[in-house]
Amino acid sequence: MRARLIALIAGLALSLPALSLSLADISGRDAGSGLKEALTQGAGKAVDLLGRPDGFLGNPKVKIPLPENVQKVEGVMRSLGMGRQADELVNAMNRAAEAAVPQAKSLLVNSIKQMSVQDAKGILTGGEDSATQYFRRTTSAPLAEKFKPVVRQAMAKVKLAEKYDQLAGKAAKLGLVREEDSHLENYVTQKTLDGLYLMIAEEEKAIRADPAGAAGKLARKVFAALK
Repeated sequence: MRARLIALIAGLALSLPALSLSLADISGRDAGSGLKEALTQGAGKAVDLLGRPDGFLGNPKVKIPLPENVQKVEGVMRSLGMGRQADELVNAMNRAAEAAVPQAKSLLVNSIKQMSVQDAKGILTGGEDSATQYFRRTTSAPLAEKFKPVVRQAMAKVKLAEKYDQLAGKAAKLGLVREEDSHLENYVTQKTLDGLYLMIAEEEKAIRADPAGAAGKLARKVFAALK
């Protein structure tokens, strides 16, 4: 019994240095590798959650509503018996987003691979959404290019979308609608990006709050040290 107690105490003593590691105790290479492990997991999970049936439509946090200028006349549309068309448009926009999001995974992973030491340092010592801001800065433009053709193809099947583009285009020239919202593909593409980065931010926050849930040993060690 005494021998077992001594062994247990010795084991605890050996584990204490690891538990009290600070970020300064972890090599730059390990810190960078651990961060990349965690970001790959978080980004992948966000894409998987959104890029499936009801990933957008069934999630109130990211569900894409009618454009603001259409919302203003939505009540009139429904009173004129156009409620089905309005619902069809909302459904189509969200299905388009769900179809587009899987295109993001390779770009996000590539962005992680190309991360510099300075980038990694900024993320590790920055705010709780610093990784998300890195993704937004490095991937939003190329992701928009990838998303737009998928969104365009999906929206082309909806008659009300074509009418919206015609009317909104004229309204934009009169300054009644923002230029970026004058085409539904632009609106849906931007909302898809916003939803993706929101979910990545939630995954980043979860990893920072609970390092034990991070993907690999290095990731757990790095984020535990941050706490």
